[in-house]
Amino acid sequence: MKNNWPLKVFILSFILALVFSGLSTFCADLNVVLLTIILVFVIMIGIIFDMIGVATLTSKEATFHAMSSKKIKGAKESLALIKNSSAVSSICNDVIGDICGIVSGSLGASLVTYIIVTFHANLFTISMLITALISALTVGGKAMSKQIAMKNCDKIVFIVGKMKAIFHI
Repeated sequence: MKNNWPLKVFILSFILALVFSGLSTFCADLNVVLLTIILVFVIMIGIIFDMIGVATLTSKEATFHAMSSKKIKGAKESLALIKNSSAVSSICNDVIGDICGIVSGSLGASLVTYIIVTFHANLFTISMLITALISALTVGGKAMSKQIAMKNCDKIVFIVGKMKAIFHI
């Protein structure tokens, strides 16, 4: 098989899902405040990676060619991101974004269970509220992040490029 990209995405998704699922299972025993903080953090990761994916698709190479010729740290890495924008977008938006969505649902279920057991709350009401809140934060956050990504695509790609250069990833 010449194009092994689907296999790589499958393996990466499997590994990330194992890690996030393990963290999610571990978090089920935490208190409501810590569980909520972790839930918001997972939603934010999904939103940030969605923004990175959109930014790499909308950013143009010309800006980074000029920076690269001036040997600015991170410009070469930013160019690599843009040249591989479909793969970067697929990983950021689909793999990481989807896994964060699934894990946030799992964390939400843990949060619902905790609230119901601890406070003897109504299952239907709490489940609906938590699900609606997670959905609104995720969808609203991603909608907002797309606008930010399109307006600031070069800045976002350059930040990620600099991080790649610093951490050699």
